[in-house]
Amino acid sequence: MTAPKLKLRDRDAIVTNEGIILRVYGYAHPPEGFVCDPEYAPESVRKTSDPKAYRKGKNQKTAYYKFYFDEGLRFIRKNYPQYTVFYKPLRKRMVGVKQADIEEVRKPETRIKQLTTSPPKDVLIEKLQQLIATLKTRTNLTVDDFGVFGSLLHGFHHPRFSDIDLIFYGKEKLETLRQALQSLYGEKNGFLSNEFENEKAIGEKRWQFRNYSPEEFVWHQRRKLVYGLWKNETGKRVVKVEFEPVKGWKEIRNEYDEHLRITREGWIKATARVIDDADAPSMPAIYRIEPLKVEGKVKADNIRRILSYVEEFRMQAEKDETVYVEGNLEKVTTKDGNDFHQITLSHGPRYFEQTLKVKTRD
Repeated sequence: MTAPKLKLRDRDAIVTNEGIILRVYGYAHPPEGFVCDPEYAPESVRKTSDPKAYRKGKNQKTAYYKFYFDEGLRFIRKNYPQYTVFYKPLRKRMVGVKQADIEEVRKPETRIKQLTTSPPKDVLIEKLQQLIATLKTRTNLTVDDFGVFGSLLHGFHHPRFSDIDLIFYGKEKLETLRQALQSLYGEKNGFLSNEFENEKAIGEKRWQFRNYSPEEFVWHQRRKLVYGLWKNETGKRVVKVEFEPVKGWKEIRNEYDEHLRITREGWIKATARVIDDADAPSMPAIYRIEPLKVEGKVKADNIRRILSYVEEFRMQAEKDETVYVEGNLEKVTTKDGNDFHQITLSHGPRYFEQTLKVKTRD
């Protein structure tokens, strides 16, 4: 008898027999498994000279290496093709893990309760506990509204180097969180500030997006309010604090539809008005749009939405704002004949040519 499918959602972690860590990606998954994004691989299967990729907990024996951009996708396809699932709407195999191949599942909401209900073992966990306690006292939020991802989830965080990576569950209370963060950022001598308060956030980072300037990036990230900085008393250690929105269980339905057919038709540049941003915090971020102008040779008179799998473009635009977008035009063929087009931003060729930005900024 086939085992019932595991109940997993975006950013839940899957560990393979080799110790490769992948995160569940979005909410559209075929029956046999889960579409995933590879995050880390143990040193036993992968090594890299990139110093930013190295991860090892203070008391851990095994080191891990983080994947950036599409490194993980390319690594899996080349070395572990068994970790793919067939995605019928696209008629191709995508990186993912079949349920039968899952060695372990790590849930962010379980881990944060472990970290916040026991005496802190180091200064980073102490800061995490202080942050959650502060948010609880200022709002109606509880620890059940949060989870942790990244090194804190997997137990290889380093107290002196790691960041605090948090998940926030549910769209209903997201604005409550953002208002609380805005208040904390505005406090004189407060412990939190907006990471993107100014362009120092970019620093000497090599900028690769071609149609999206560092100045535009900072403006968009600043107003999202979910990226903070925690300065300690001496000012020597700055901890990044991130809140990634994920749907609550009541908001989730499996969006996988084997009857859909998605066909890529070319590259498109367009200007559009956002008519619905309700799913902008999700992965993928979805913006329902009214096209205003379509440039280039590709034409489409029924473009209904922008679909973004690129982290930088989540919560990027709000209802009634006019946006400029560049990406892949796709035709979505439905079973009932109600076909439409969408503009998709995702990993793959021309990644850094993609953009989604508000045209008129305050």
